[in-house]
Amino acid sequence: MSGRVGDLSPKQAEALEQFRERIQDILPQLPAQHDHFLLRWLRARNFNIQKSEAMLRKHLEFRKHMKVDTIVTDWRPPEVIEKYLSGGMCGYDREGSPIWYDVIGPVDPKGLFLSASKQDFIKSKIRDCEVLQKECNLQSERLGTNVESITMVYDVEGLGLKHLWKPAIETYGEILQMFEDNYPEGLKRLFVIKAPKLFPVAYNLVKHFLSENTRQKIHILGANWQEVLLKYIDAEELPAIYGGKLTDPDGDPRCRTRINHVGPVPPSYYVRDHVKVDYEQCMSVSRGSSQQLEYDILFPGCVLRWQFATESADIGFGVFLKARKGEWKKAAQMQEVVPSQRYNAHLVPEDGSLTCERPGVYVLRFDNTYSIFQAKRISFSVEVLLPDHLKSPQTNGGSKNHVQAEGSSQS
Repeated sequence: MSGRVGDLSPKQAEALEQFRERIQDILPQLPAQHDHFLLRWLRARNFNIQKSEAMLRKHLEFRKHMKVDTIVTDWRPPEVIEKYLSGGMCGYDREGSPIWYDVIGPVDPKGLFLSASKQDFIKSKIRDCEVLQKECNLQSERLGTNVESITMVYDVEGLGLKHLWKPAIETYGEILQMFEDNYPEGLKRLFVIKAPKLFPVAYNLVKHFLSENTRQKIHILGANWQEVLLKYIDAEELPAIYGGKLTDPDGDPRCRTRINHVGPVPPSYYVRDHVKVDYEQCMSVSRGSSQQLEYDILFPGCVLRWQFATESADIGFGVFLKARKGEWKKAAQMQEVVPSQRYNAHLVPEDGSLTCERPGVYVLRFDNTYSIFQAKRISFSVEVLLPDHLKSPQTNGGSKNHVQAEGSSQS
């Protein structure tokens, strides 16, 4: 039995009755009181009444704290989010569910985070969820049947290393968790289209925020993605850019009046020069010397991601490649992968990432050989991000990273 109205086992029907009885005190405060709504919470917790009740009561606290009931009418996202955060609702699938599109490639995560607060991003996504829920309710009235979930199309063409920026990924994880906790069963299916090689790494970073039930609704489409979309979405409801016939009134195939297609955030929107980061390690680099951190990359396609800041002065930084771990080499004896240069990391923290196209030992080298008088103290975090078909991402490369000091006479 599906656990939906009209398709309940006797045990599920009894659980629904008990659930409704247990939440009588909060029922009038909920956004809906019908069985369709209550069953969403029960399905999300496999009809465990106690867990479903705890989830729903926590959701009510969330609604009060975030002022969700009035967020659509009384709150408007900052202009930079309205203009430069992609996506939008456009059309309906063949069953009448609203469709939401996210266009990832052109998004400028760092520019957005330098221009708006994390809370603004989370609130804007809550607002989107509420808009979609209201549209589901309207569709239910129009069609005379229950519409409670949406179809999503996730266009990841152009997904790049900039999208793996740690603060952005962490906030996206919080948004996914918020969605799982407060909008259960709100997703019918999600189509990922035009996925590049980097997508398995990106997915591996966020999939642990998703329930198993949600993961099963994600479909990563191949070259025939247009054909699959048309199976679930009528051509008249699918934007022309995605293989359908729908356009804006002016003929725009991207339907920009409904789906926000964005670009880089202009620096004029910036309200800060960096985002606060909590670093995992610290070390000192003596005057006239350098330090090497080694990461053994066993599989091509892994991503090396770093962030660092210094306390009082600049530091040189570069990434190199060598064949064997533990074998000390001068910078000149290794292959330079990210050119070494000096960074004012005491003024603005540095971050970066690198797709490791081939296995080997990647060396992050902090260079202070040019400094005659001053040692440098560095706070840093380094991670090796693995593709989804391998195991979970691990800090410090999974295997123990190796630190080597290098004197000025051996640079």
